[in-house]
Amino acid sequence: MFDLTAESTLSLSQAADLLPPGRGGARPTLGCVLRCVLKGAKSPSGELVRLEAIRLGGRWLTSREALQRFAERLTPLLDGEPLASPRTLNQRRRASERAARELEQMGI
Repeated sequence: MFDLTAESTLSLSQAADLLPPGRGGARPTLGCVLRCVLKGAKSPSGELVRLEAIRLGGRWLTSREALQRFAERLTPLLDGEPLASPRTLNQRRRASERAARELEQMGI
């Protein structure tokens, strides 16, 4: 989450105005930015990345810096390093079971 006191805050509609046009020259909408906050987007590695935002009163706020971090996390590395492939369902299940056993051994 971004720091409200240290970063330049924007409403989601202001954030949409900062983004470049998409396919066919269409400007991003408020709904598009809100989906990035609530549902996120998949990164090249398959990880779900959400736009950092806070709810203040009845409105959502984000920041220029949060938009930058969001874009960087969605951008694939192009320096020759292979991207990590997402884990399979079985790999995730085994990792979850392993973590559960470790927590149980710790008494948590």
